[in-house]
Amino acid sequence: MSAPDRPKGQSPSAQWGARRMSRPAFRRRSDLPVAARRRVLLGLAAAPLGLSAAGAIAQDAGALAQAAGEVRLPAPQTEGGMPLMEALKRRRSTRSFAPRELPLQMLSDLLWAAFGINRPDGHRTAPSARNWQEIDVYVVMASGAYVYDAKDHALTRVVAQDVRALAGTQSHARSAPVTLVYVADTRRMSGAGDEARTEFAGADTGFIAQNAYLYCASEGLGTVVFASIDRERLAQALMLHRAQRIVLGQSIGYPVP
Repeated sequence: MSAPDRPKGQSPSAQWGARRMSRPAFRRRSDLPVAARRRVLLGLAAAPLGLSAAGAIAQDAGALAQAAGEVRLPAPQTEGGMPLMEALKRRRSTRSFAPRELPLQMLSDLLWAAFGINRPDGHRTAPSARNWQEIDVYVVMASGAYVYDAKDHALTRVVAQDVRALAGTQSHARSAPVTLVYVADTRRMSGAGDEARTEFAGADTGFIAQNAYLYCASEGLGTVVFASIDRERLAQALMLHRAQRIVLGQSIGYPVP
């Protein structure tokens, strides 16, 4: 897909940050009827899909499957949202996922919340040591594996096959519609020794994963972070450079009721 036109002389990150500055991170549900709001908060998997919603999800999945290179994500919806304290109250780990795919808009919102650009200077929704921004977010789905490009808010395909079976040794990694794989590119971590790089990468990944946890709590999604990964096999499948190190994985999807 081709990128939309941008004003001349303006970088993607500057344009992106200018559009999204000073907007809260989660959308409000207070304008929904009480019954509908309760259904959203307690688990969207329990709500039946209408024909239009099912068709939209199928269309999203088809677009991802057919994309040969870059997939431009829809702009994240950053207005309103669940109060932070309520999202914290609902944060939990889930290991059983329904096979239902995530809509492309939800995937867009998730990735922006996890580690998107939220300021004109290119800074992100999660901090990183010395602002290295060394963590790359790989998105593993049935349609293939992608790396998240925060500057263009896009996905770049790196593998055209379903490699979810390699994303983790536990069953939820194979069944979840989305697994995020957090990869530290140590080439960006200048001036740090090997031990420091490991510590910083672990801490920075934790910030991103918690953002994803809070987004999932807000949207009725299930998620779990895990470290049980055959890193050598997954690194080969994702065609990682030897300086790139897999830190953690995080499965995400609609929880089984």
